[in-house]
Amino acid sequence: MMKKFLSVLTLVLGVAVFAFAQTPTAPVATDAPVEKTGGPEITFDNDIMDYGTIQQGSDPYRFFNFTNTGDAPLVITHAKGSCGCTVPTYPKDPILPGESAQIKVRYDTNRVGPFTKRITLTLQDMAEKKVLTIKGKVEKKAAEPAGVPSNNSGLFNNN
Repeated sequence: MMKKFLSVLTLVLGVAVFAFAQTPTAPVATDAPVEKTGGPEITFDNDIMDYGTIQQGSDPYRFFNFTNTGDAPLVITHAKGSCGCTVPTYPKDPILPGESAQIKVRYDTNRVGPFTKRITLTLQDMAEKKVLTIKGKVEKKAAEPAGVPSNNSGLFNNN
């Protein structure tokens, strides 16, 4: 009787395992990009700002204009220049969908020579950071003309 019971129990367990077994299906591969569904979206008029060739001590400010083209408020949580010579200023308040604002960037134009610097923006609710670029060349300021020459004694000669 015990043999019969064990045989029936084994048969019932085998049927149960077979009945509840699921065949895993492989995920369907697709080449289509994953589309973002809602949220903020920052769109710049231009993400590269060329200062051109400027004189030493020239206007250090440039502005990156952008629009929130998404469907949720855009919040910039941090902006950082690639070195201390590049200082960004950004809006602290949320930018509502459809609204525009600007990032103000100050480059130290007393540094002579070509430059390419980056500004990295950290945006709330967005995994990727946005990188802006400034570039240009600062030429040494022309020397001031010499002052009025004086005679050796430093006094006017009245001859």
